[in-house]
Amino acid sequence: MRFLIISKRMVAIISILLALLIVASIFLTISNKSKEVFYEDIYYKGTKNEKIIAFVCNIDWGNEYIQEMLDIFKKNDIRISFFPTGRWAEKNPELVKTIRSYNHEIGNHGYNHLDYSKLSYDKNYEEISKAGKVIEDVIGEKLKFFAPPSGAFNDNTVKAAKDLDYKIIMWSIDTIDWREDSTKELIVNRVVGKIDESAIVLMHPTANTVKALPDIINYLFKNDYKIGTIGDIIN
Repeated sequence: MRFLIISKRMVAIISILLALLIVASIFLTISNKSKEVFYEDIYYKGTKNEKIIAFVCNIDWGNEYIQEMLDIFKKNDIRISFFPTGRWAEKNPELVKTIRSYNHEIGNHGYNHLDYSKLSYDKNYEEISKAGKVIEDVIGEKLKFFAPPSGAFNDNTVKAAKDLDYKIIMWSIDTIDWREDSTKELIVNRVVGKIDESAIVLMHPTANTVKALPDIINYLFKNDYKIGTIGDIIN
């Protein structure tokens, strides 16, 4: 009789545990689906199934190389996306205007070049909003895209960007051109070795980027790729 009583208790306990597991599983599924919706405006690649890629140039320094990049893009009839920080745009409004005058797309790289994954919602909102105002005042246009510095973000960043009506832009190919050991050859190989439809190629204004760009562009054109802006590769 004692054995039967213990067995019934065990059955009851197991039933409760199973019920809790089912509830937890349902909650986790709903949570994951909500997160998918929450993160739907983050792009590591474009959405077009065609041979077009976007060049993204993040700017917080490197003024001396920007005109050379603009000349290369103009020569090849290419328009790309430039993402300046707000503090850089504030110090270099004429350069921002020059970039826009070449019909390049301008985005938001935050006001300060911080680790946004460590910031609160309010601080994320402040940094993104402040940069947007500075840049929009310079070019007279509403910005659509935000590229977090170093690709660092958290849930607060995503919510702040969404509340400010920005899509978050990451990358699928990193030139890593900011490192001292990144030669022209390494930068070229990092791009051509990973090229794919709707790829987003991250770069910065550096001496070796300027040297690498003609070879990268020639390779892409020879392989029937178009080069454009973030707006060109997102439906």
